[in-house]
Amino acid sequence: MAHEIIHLLRLEAALDLRQRAAWGGMLLYVVSAVYVAHLAVRDSLNSASWLALFWIILLFAAFNALARSFQREEQGRQLYLYTMAHPRHVVIARAAYNALTMAALSITSLLFYALFLGTEPMSGADLVQFACAVLLGGIGFAAVLTLISAIAARAGNGIGLMAILGFPVILPMLLAIMRASQLALQGAPWSETGLLFAGIAALDAVTITLAWLLFPYLWRD
Repeated sequence: MAHEIIHLLRLEAALDLRQRAAWGGMLLYVVSAVYVAHLAVRDSLNSASWLALFWIILLFAAFNALARSFQREEQGRQLYLYTMAHPRHVVIARAAYNALTMAALSITSLLFYALFLGTEPMSGADLVQFACAVLLGGIGFAAVLTLISAIAARAGNGIGLMAILGFPVILPMLLAIMRASQLALQGAPWSETGLLFAGIAALDAVTITLAWLLFPYLWRD
């Protein structure tokens, strides 16, 4: 199982290397969105607005980046994967690769965000907790949007259906992540935030389990 998942991860990386323009587009989106936010708010940004803008930019970056997860699948490649790999290994590999993509996007977004909009709201923050919130949020986005991308691709209505299905599903997770990162910015102790982080980790685990259970039925169609 592990060997097949690693092989599928390498395949995803090789496909992305052939489509470098996709990564350029994602980077351009993040930099443009952060710069527009900088021009719009400049010095009139309080801590809550700083955090809300960061998650809005990251959420839309996730939709842009992960929508192509199953949309780029050609019929021949899909048939090859169908005959050569177990569907559960395929979805776990895609979710893992998307989680790595989100980790890279999150770090890039945070760097440009701090560069253009400043780091004053993070002056009293617990940076370890904030990093945990961003990491768990990225994994959660990747798990949810991988499954939604597969459903949308099978329905033959890619981006539009993904947005319609994705936002209601991802909203509870987004609210929990924003609450956790807000407490992290305020420097709250782990005793106050531990339960919230455990809840987000449980949401991530439930989403990955659902994808693992349901994807074979989608793949068969």
